[in-house]
Amino acid sequence: MAVQGALREWVRSHTLGVAVAITAIGYALVLNAFEGIVPLFPSIGESTVRLLSSVIVVINAATLTALLSGVYYIRQRRIDRHRVAMVTAVALELGFLVLYLWKVGGGGELYIQASGLFRLAYLLVLAIHLVCSALSVPLVIYAVLLGLTRSPAELERTAHARVGRIAVAVWSVSLALGIVTSAMLRIAGSELETVGVIVLV
Repeated sequence: MAVQGALREWVRSHTLGVAVAITAIGYALVLNAFEGIVPLFPSIGESTVRLLSSVIVVINAATLTALLSGVYYIRQRRIDRHRVAMVTAVALELGFLVLYLWKVGGGGELYIQASGLFRLAYLLVLAIHLVCSALSVPLVIYAVLLGLTRSPAELERTAHARVGRIAVAVWSVSLALGIVTSAMLRIAGSELETVGVIVLV
């Protein structure tokens, strides 16, 4: 307990720095999965890649549900339930991250097999999804660290509410569009390829 308390106090005193460090690690893990610099996951076949893709969609839907539940609870001033909902959303997202890194690093990525307006629409939705995903990471981490290391009264004197509102908006868009892109892949068909730098080709 003493170690846990000391760690909590250290994170409390260095919240922004810890958020930046965790964000950098997350970005590095994703980049490594795409570039294959350090092989971290065992190789998997196309059937497993497609299975993981389906599981990821379910996780994203559950995460979005938990996230919006957290918004509802905080508007009702039900702080304990808000915290549970947000921690649940983050835990689900960690599960997503593990499966996503395994899918990409161990198998590859699914590329849409479509042309014309449908392909353009897919690429536009995908681009917005990727940008929102990248932007949401530091915002979510910072808001969560603030929430876990401070009491409700203390949080009122921090940027938690302001950053949290932005984080929820950006993260929600990212999750929703992730589900949309998956649906578009199923409609148009997809082909498994070894990943390159990014999934816009």
